Amino acid sequence: MPDLYLQRRLAADIANVGLNNVKFLPDYLDEVRDALTREDVRKLIEEGKIIIEEKRGISGSRTKVRRKNRRVKGEGRRTGSKKGGKNARSNKRDTWIARIRKMREYLRELRDSGTIDSSTYRLFYRKAKGGTFKSLADLRNALRQQGKIKG
Repeated sequence: MPDLYLQRRLAADIANVGLNNVKFLPDYLDEVRDALTREDVRKLIEEGKIIIEEKRGISGSRTKVRRKNRRVKGEGRRTGSKKGGKNARSNKRDTWIARIRKMREYLRELRDSGTIDSSTYRLFYRKAKGGTFKSLADLRNALRQQGKIKG
């Protein structure tokens, strides 16, 4: 194999790639050897006698797997590692929806089982909607304090 460093360097410079991305077809090595100017090399690239391979990037797949394994183990989730405020990490609206659905389901169960009557159900339903209770436990405590359920 002849030394074609000049042609390789010119082709790499023309195509803006590295030297390893320039390939010569064995059938046209004589023509490539005779190409001594940029114009000659550019012509051979256009004719397909010198092949320019695409630039290869850095694959992120191994990093992705490593990060996934760390997340599964629970790493990077301790207090000092958290980025962003409370509302940046969990959506306020989604949190509210999850909380109000739990309360409504609980009230519905109590009403359907006959533990509370429909007027009590409606009263606490409206209070829950208005944000009176900050959690399901808070709702249960309010029901206990008013003697609606035993606990």
